[in-house]
Amino acid sequence: MLDVTKVPSPCYVMEEDLLRKNLGVIKSVADRAGVEIILAFKAFAMWKSFPIFREYISHTTASSVYEARLAFEEFGSRAHTYSPAYTEANFPEFLKYSSHITFNSLSQFERFYPMVKAYPEPVSCGIRVNPEYSEVEVELYNPCAPGTRFGVTADLLPERLPEGIEGFHCHCHCESSSYELERTLKHIEEKFSRWFPQLKWLNLGGGHLMTRKDYDVEHLIGLLKGLKARYPHLQIILEPGSAFAWQTGPLVASVVDVVESRGIRTAILDVSFTCHMPDCLEMPYQPAVRGAESLPADAVKTAGPEAHVYRLGGNSCLSGDYMGSWKFDHEVQVGERIVFEDMIHYTMVKTNMFNGIHHPSIALYHSNGELEVYRTFGYEDYRDRMC
Repeated sequence: MLDVTKVPSPCYVMEEDLLRKNLGVIKSVADRAGVEIILAFKAFAMWKSFPIFREYISHTTASSVYEARLAFEEFGSRAHTYSPAYTEANFPEFLKYSSHITFNSLSQFERFYPMVKAYPEPVSCGIRVNPEYSEVEVELYNPCAPGTRFGVTADLLPERLPEGIEGFHCHCHCESSSYELERTLKHIEEKFSRWFPQLKWLNLGGGHLMTRKDYDVEHLIGLLKGLKARYPHLQIILEPGSAFAWQTGPLVASVVDVVESRGIRTAILDVSFTCHMPDCLEMPYQPAVRGAESLPADAVKTAGPEAHVYRLGGNSCLSGDYMGSWKFDHEVQVGERIVFEDMIHYTMVKTNMFNGIHHPSIALYHSNGELEVYRTFGYEDYRDRMC
């Protein structure tokens, strides 16, 4: 078991056993359903762990030149790429590093397809489509919200697709269940299935949280088998991000001070919500803290000191860099480790160095009990990002 007192603070720690458990579930779904499941770098891109991933999956998905290059150079395969907009300057690089390229609009496809056609390596092209249906409640994360900049609606597609379009890409989910997928598929098929005979592949995007404890994996497999039976010529692709790294490790931090104002006690940490856990503020959600009970945010305002209820505050100068409330079974002390659970997906990839805040180290806790620190960060990392 990971001893957090031996982990440098602050530090993201991925646990190999937990990662392999998720990868096993994902591979089982892919094999049993006859589909391909690939890793979305937008959620997780810790490339030194890729040798483990390669034991279970073969491809990844990218949304930028840097992600596509990471797939090519570090994962060892060309990426399934989608970007809201390509440019004349970056498209040649996308071609070099991609096996599939999805375009956000017909105009982008028409603009760049001649380059694809002339490229010496085969690249399969697709169009992102918008079924105008999503059950994602937070608009910040809803790709099908009214007025979205993502994808082509069915009314804008010609009956005969342009030469070179071989696939549709559709992304509607965020940490969603198989039952949301079931309802979404009805909308996708209703609006777009008349074009399926012209296609080779259908990418159902990400947000399929199949490694969550309460996820109905058997129902998912049944849905995908049914889809394959209806359209046996289509290669079905899913590209989740969170599912791969879901609950695979914590962010370990330390208390550096405890302050009180008007009866509200805040434990100030050596990490920052705005720098190191931005989804907590954007979503927003209050993460689980090991050994502490999560309470409603306002509970800290009425709790007496004997209740051991605290806000947790970041170490940046942003006034809102805090969350609360958590109840501990003891008086929180300076130097104490605070362990934020499930902080591997959509955390490391979103971190920033606002305020010059020290960036957490990155480590892997191996199955043999060895803690391997992959990377530590220093002043030079901050300096080099600023010019």
